[in-house]
Amino acid sequence: MKLQVTQENLAKALASVARVANGKGTLPILTNVLLKTIDGRLSIAATNLDIAITQYIGAKVSEQGAITVPARLMQDFVSSLPSGVIELRLDENKLHITAEKYKSIINGISAEDFPVMPAIEDGNSWPINAQKLKQALQQVVIAASNDEARPVLTGVFWHSIEHQLYIVATDSYRLAEKRLGPIDQDIKLLLPASSLQDLLRSIGDFSGDITVTYDDQQVLFQVGDIELVTRLIEGNYPDYRRLIPDEFATTATVEKADMTNITKVSSLFARESAGSVTINVDNGEQQVSIRSIASQLGENTANASATITGDGVITLNSRYIMDALHAINGDSVTLSFNGKLEPTTLHSASHDDYVHVIMPLKS
Repeated sequence: MKLQVTQENLAKALASVARVANGKGTLPILTNVLLKTIDGRLSIAATNLDIAITQYIGAKVSEQGAITVPARLMQDFVSSLPSGVIELRLDENKLHITAEKYKSIINGISAEDFPVMPAIEDGNSWPINAQKLKQALQQVVIAASNDEARPVLTGVFWHSIEHQLYIVATDSYRLAEKRLGPIDQDIKLLLPASSLQDLLRSIGDFSGDITVTYDDQQVLFQVGDIELVTRLIEGNYPDYRRLIPDEFATTATVEKADMTNITKVSSLFARESAGSVTINVDNGEQQVSIRSIASQLGENTANASATITGDGVITLNSRYIMDALHAINGDSVTLSFNGKLEPTTLHSASHDDYVHVIMPLKS
């Protein structure tokens, strides 16, 4: 293998790919990145067996070839080089790297030993706008669980209902659902939230369409010159829709900025109680108040004007409220619930494609 690439392109590709390589597995080669010439380009790939990322960059290829080299070393070294042209030359399993005033040799491992995710041969696919998907994932992934003891809840469930595509995540304390729009396929996919975090980083500022291709074991996302493959999580997702009430006894619509401010201030006094704050919806006063108490520090009550139907009191985790408010679009937010032990929903007053559900705490 012999080729020339620009330092900028190689450093950027290594930054987006190398984060997948890690030493947690039993295979030492998983800490490496695969460098391979394909059709006049250089592909840079890494995998941890659950997810694989490949990025293609332009190259002036003189000789074909492939090698794997330590990901961390390669990334740190290339990012330290000055901008300009870098020459990569493979001699047996040693990668010679030459740039202006720099000459280095990195010992590699044969590319034949590198595990490759199986190709999706008879999969189905659909396109989706990258920035639309990015926003949807940012709104939903926050609600996924980190508890590996319940692997199904560490995923984001993609499914279709009446030709509409939805993605949802829940950790059993809160739930976030986003409607992405029409789809002409019957979708039922459970993807690791961790893989979708990597997808978010890969999307970045990309503004074109992403092609999503899937079979019964894995999903491929094609984001420009980046390909991300992730395995599906096995198991059945819970029937979460029965947790979302259809009707509410108490509803309050508040300016999102006001709700954010009173929640933020109240959360300062809620640290002793694991973020617990009590929300009082007063129909007579047409205002929402949030109260928090810290036995050692004091207490706080903050109010905001609202348009209200019904009265009620509910106790919620203030951090979950803040996460929901950051995820909701629009200038105002509607908070709805039926009783102090029933789920509370938050959604935009002007958008009906996203709902955030928070389970109450015992007051």
